[in-house]
Amino acid sequence: MGSAQMCNLVLFLAILPAVLAASPGEDNSAESYWLLRIKSELVDPVGVLDNWSPRAHMCSWNGLTCSLDQTHVLGMNLSGAGLSGSISHELWHLTSLQILDLSSNSLTGSIPSELGKLQNLQMLLLYANSLSGKIPEEIGLLKNLQVLRVGDNLLSGEITPGIGNLTQLRVLGLAYCQFNGSIPSGIGNLKHLVTLDLQKNSLDGHIPEEIHGCEELQNLAVLNNKLEGDIPASIGMLRSLQILNLANNSLSGSIPVELGQLSNLKYLSLLGNRLSGQIPSQLNQLVQLETLDLSLNNFSGAISLFNAQLKNLRTLVLSNNDLTGSIPSNFCLSNSSKLQQLFLARNSLSGKFQLDLLNCRSLQQLDLSDNNFEGGLPSGLEKLEHLTDLLLNNNSFSGNLPSEIGNMSNLETLFLFDNMITGRLPPEIGKLQRLSTIYLYDNQMSGGIARELTNCTSLTKIDFFGNHFTGSIPATIGKLKNLNMLQLRQNDLSGPIPPSLGYCKRLQIMALADNKISGTLPETFRFLTELNKITLYNNSFEGPLPASLFLLKNLKIINFSHNRFSGSISPLLGSNSLTALDLTNNSFSGPIPSELTQSRNLSRLRLAHNHLSGEIPSEFGSLTKLNFFDLSFNNLTGEVPPQLSNCKKIQHFLLNNNQLSGTMPPWLGSLEELGELDFSFNNFHGNIPAELGKCSGLLKLSLHSNKLSGNIPQEIGNLTSLNVLNLQRNNLSGLIPSTIQECEKIFELRLSENFLTGSIPSELGKLTELQVILDLSENSLSGEIPSSLGNLMKLEGLNLSLNHLQGEVPFSLTKLTSLHMLNLSNNDLQGQLPPTFSGFPLSSFLGNNKLCGPPLISCLESAGHEKKGLSNTAVVGIIVAIVFTSTLICLVMLYMIVRIWYNWRKVTISSMDAGGTEQRREEEKWESGDKEKRTNGEYWKVNSMALVPSQDKQNPRTCIFHFKMDTEITGNTLV
Repeated sequence: MGSAQMCNLVLFLAILPAVLAASPGEDNSAESYWLLRIKSELVDPVGVLDNWSPRAHMCSWNGLTCSLDQTHVLGMNLSGAGLSGSISHELWHLTSLQILDLSSNSLTGSIPSELGKLQNLQMLLLYANSLSGKIPEEIGLLKNLQVLRVGDNLLSGEITPGIGNLTQLRVLGLAYCQFNGSIPSGIGNLKHLVTLDLQKNSLDGHIPEEIHGCEELQNLAVLNNKLEGDIPASIGMLRSLQILNLANNSLSGSIPVELGQLSNLKYLSLLGNRLSGQIPSQLNQLVQLETLDLSLNNFSGAISLFNAQLKNLRTLVLSNNDLTGSIPSNFCLSNSSKLQQLFLARNSLSGKFQLDLLNCRSLQQLDLSDNNFEGGLPSGLEKLEHLTDLLLNNNSFSGNLPSEIGNMSNLETLFLFDNMITGRLPPEIGKLQRLSTIYLYDNQMSGGIARELTNCTSLTKIDFFGNHFTGSIPATIGKLKNLNMLQLRQNDLSGPIPPSLGYCKRLQIMALADNKISGTLPETFRFLTELNKITLYNNSFEGPLPASLFLLKNLKIINFSHNRFSGSISPLLGSNSLTALDLTNNSFSGPIPSELTQSRNLSRLRLAHNHLSGEIPSEFGSLTKLNFFDLSFNNLTGEVPPQLSNCKKIQHFLLNNNQLSGTMPPWLGSLEELGELDFSFNNFHGNIPAELGKCSGLLKLSLHSNKLSGNIPQEIGNLTSLNVLNLQRNNLSGLIPSTIQECEKIFELRLSENFLTGSIPSELGKLTELQVILDLSENSLSGEIPSSLGNLMKLEGLNLSLNHLQGEVPFSLTKLTSLHMLNLSNNDLQGQLPPTFSGFPLSSFLGNNKLCGPPLISCLESAGHEKKGLSNTAVVGIIVAIVFTSTLICLVMLYMIVRIWYNWRKVTISSMDAGGTEQRREEEKWESGDKEKRTNGEYWKVNSMALVPSQDKQNPRTCIFHFKMDTEITGNTLV
């Protein structure tokens, strides 16, 4: 004997004297003992089991049904009693139990295997609890069981094959659990099974062919599982079947034609599978069918179903397939059709609106959206007098909206968006008193918005986006008291907003953007207390905002950008629920109110292109959900508040074009989600913080036009997602870091107008995604242009001007076939330009004196000029040497002649007695005059780059020298 049985025996013997001594009205049966044991394992907060007491007979206890002799419990029904706890293992002692219903409670734990001992059990109902574990195999021993419902629990594992032994079973409900594995083939043994509900589990594998053995089956539901393979043709043998729901599985193949034999079928749903092929015409034989849903599959071909044959069909859903062709012309042959819902959306159907559809007089919902239908809408639409929903959107319908549509008195929803409807909105639309939603967006309608539309007082949603409506918003729009969405964006509306719009007090969404609406906002807007989204951007609004806007406490999204609003932005800050505020491109002025920080869910703040002044409020640090922060193009001053370091979710951080100062905050590196950082056109100074290298997701870094100094940090190479790097117009120095090669996704790189030195890193050639420009101009770079730049095949602009680059232009640059802007001017480049560069302007290469080739002068001409220059230099040197030598020789010879003459004269004088003194005086006079001429520089003259004697022209040697020098000069000029 087991320990548990021993304990039970001891307990029974202990209470036996009390039972024997009980009064005649008290329950002294053995079953009452086990019932009290069962009660002890349950938690009963409601007190349903309060009268389960030995003082009363068990047959009077709540939820129990006894045999006629009141000695045995036949039924226990405690459904919905609010019980919790676990199901007692002692239940097996109630051997006469036929019905056990503990459904709709909060029971936990597992299903006791001991229940398999209740051989008389016919109905076991444990659904809608929190039971877990598997279905015990012992359940298969309950030979008399007819109803087993344990669904809507946390049960898991495979369905026990023992289920196939329950041959008397009529209802098997295992839905809404976590069962996996396949459906047991033994299911086919359950010949009396009427309902099989296995929906919402994780069953896989195939539907067993043996299912045809359930010959009395009426309801088969296995939707929302993972079943695959073909639909068994044997299902066609289940002639009693009324409901077949195989939706939302992974079934494939085609629909078996045998399903056409299910003459009693009323409901067939195969939606959400992978079925393909054509829809078999045999389905037209299902004359009892009321609902047919084949949507969300891959069916193709033409529609072969006819409402004229499916006379009881009320719902036909063929949406989301690949059906082609037109709607059959004989789809509805008479007015006796019972069809109420026809859904053919999201196929490839074409042709015009089938007029035979107008015979389906019972239609309430018609959805032909997302197809290729064309042509005009028939004026006979009014024949569908019961139609409540007409969905014709996303087609190619054209022409005017027929005025007869005003006679569809039951119409509630009208979807005509994304077509080619033209013309005016017919005034007859105002007769549709039940119309609640009208979507006409993305058409080509024009004219004014019919004033009669405001007679449709049931309207809740109007969407006329993307048309050509003109004129003003109807002044009577305030009559639409139920309106909660008004979408008139992207039209040609003008004039002011009518004050009556403020009386649409249920309005939640107002979108009037992209029009020509002008004037100021009406004071009546203070009544729009339910408004949560208002977009007025791209209009001509002006003036200050009404102070009463502060009363709009539910606003979440505000976009007033691209208007001419002025004054303070404070009236928009009455709501603490703001998630997006965009006031870009207006004339708002004054400081940024710190009250903005009361909207703790604010994620988008865009105040760019205004006249805001003062400092950035430090309170913004509390906006921890901020991801778009744009204060650019204002007059803000001061430093970036360090409290913004708390805004860890910022992705776009734009403070450019202000008057901000201070250093670049190192805490920017802690903004791990940062994707765009633009602090350009400010007065920031100091170094670029190396911590920016931690922003691994950064796509754009723009710090140009500041006063930043120091080196470009090596950590810039950590920004491997970077697309744009712009550091131009600063005071940066040092080398271009080679680590920039790690920024492989960069397509725009600007480092110009700094004081960078050293050579251009050859590693830049690895930035093969560079496209917009590589601009290194106006620095102090030296060395040669690296040939690796020829690898930048996508590059469209290259500017290396105003540096000290040397050497030749690499021929590899000719591979840059996308290049349309090139500037190499003002360097020290030399040699011949590649021929492909001849198409660039001359200015691209000026300032490189030794560079030649088109569009510069040819290299042959350049060589000639160089040779001529050298010859002239040589000639000048030669001439100077010749003149100096000739002069020296002339002077020597002249000295010798004068000496000889003097000696001769002396001899003559010595032999003559008269005239000696006068002769000496003449000689002295001549000599002194000659000396004076030499002193005054008149003796030699510069003529034609040659020194030519100006005196003594009769001297033959001087003439010879003159002739030779002129000949040389003339000869050199002709070279």
